[in-house]
Amino acid sequence: MKEKNTTLISRDPPRKIKSDLERLRNTTDEEIEAQIKNDPDFSDDWNWSEAVLVIPPKKQAISIRLDEDVLDYFKHEGAGYQRRINAVLRSYMTQKKAKKPKKRA
Repeated sequence: MKEKNTTLISRDPPRKIKSDLERLRNTTDEEIEAQIKNDPDFSDDWNWSEAVLVIPPKKQAISIRLDEDVLDYFKHEGAGYQRRINAVLRSYMTQKKAKKPKKRA
């Protein structure tokens, strides 16, 4: 089977890449280092030897009927609503699996 060419189209407005690239070219190494150290998410004490590669499970396209208000709620939150619905279902599944049934004596 022959592979088809895929075109990616974004709904987001185009960003001004030229101005970002020009600003980046004019940034010194010292300024970049300072920006990294001021980033609250930066940590240089990570132990990468214990890192684990997590491959997300394969998705399967299905058709599902949802209450209109439920779907509207997730869509109102913006792009990625299907991903959020999946996350809610995964959370439910994980909690159900974690609960072990009580055995009667």
